[in-house]
Amino acid sequence: MQYRELGRTGWKVSTVSFGAWAIGGTWGPTDDAASMAALHKALDLGVNFFDTADVYGDGHSERLLARLKKERPGDNFYIATKAGRRLNPHTAEGYLDLRSFVERSLQNLQTDTIDLLQLHCPPTTAFYMPEVFDGLDRLVKEGKLRHYGVSVEKVEEAIKALDFPGVQSVQIIFNLFRQRAAEVFLPLAQARKVGILARLPLSSGMLSGKLTATSTFAEDDHRHFNRDGAGFDKGETFSGLPYDAGLAAVERIRPLVPAGMSMAQLALRWILMNPAVTCTIPGGKRPDQVADNVAAADLPELSPALMAQLAEIYASGVKPYVHTRW
Repeated sequence: MQYRELGRTGWKVSTVSFGAWAIGGTWGPTDDAASMAALHKALDLGVNFFDTADVYGDGHSERLLARLKKERPGDNFYIATKAGRRLNPHTAEGYLDLRSFVERSLQNLQTDTIDLLQLHCPPTTAFYMPEVFDGLDRLVKEGKLRHYGVSVEKVEEAIKALDFPGVQSVQIIFNLFRQRAAEVFLPLAQARKVGILARLPLSSGMLSGKLTATSTFAEDDHRHFNRDGAGFDKGETFSGLPYDAGLAAVERIRPLVPAGMSMAQLALRWILMNPAVTCTIPGGKRPDQVADNVAAADLPELSPALMAQLAEIYASGVKPYVHTRW
């Protein structure tokens, strides 16, 4: 495992960490025994950073991570959670006071202080409300939070978040199918020493190379119900790329995967080629998935020729669908 510094926190976190959305919900059926085995496997392999949210299974994934803390008392690791998506209605003004959500997450995580709290994809106008970030500063001073950051949908939101000095991290969709952040945001974040958590690194499983035109998904799986944004931002599902276009791009990538490397590992290693990225946070419902993901951290750098080929696939087969939308 490799480690990189997260913002100005002083933490060094595993470059391949663990995203806990899938073990919470909206990814089809979950099995707590398998989920816990996956979490333990992550720790065994050197993962020390876990990303969750209060809305994943209505707090279920937070509670699983609290259980992990109890079962592995000798292991030091960080838990980042998110707040705001439980607001109803989901308005920018709701982010002015997240105290009740923070208190609930503290209870779910069975802790007195949250390591890293992230605003959970608030409406764009929230980034133009300094009072939102003043509220987070107060929670830090009170000892409820160690640090805070943001999770965003749009590159412009990520750039605006850099205006607030307390922001230690930005979580953003960055993968082979969503590359705009590398052009206009990642260099700015790196210069200001803000950590980057690359989320949805496998584009909802599309970049595993295992999906086909006949793949089906459970009704409660966002890959079934959110392709057009019926549940939340459509960019969260397959990176906003039409399913057929995603499959076509995968078939162009498939023959380029180096020997001894899975397509998922190639996708993760591509993300880590950018030095501005602190870590990527793939999910894993089973220990074998976690092991495959984590192995990407120690793979050699991708060659310039391969990087150029992957860039061309994005430019011709993906960019027209997503680049200007997010």
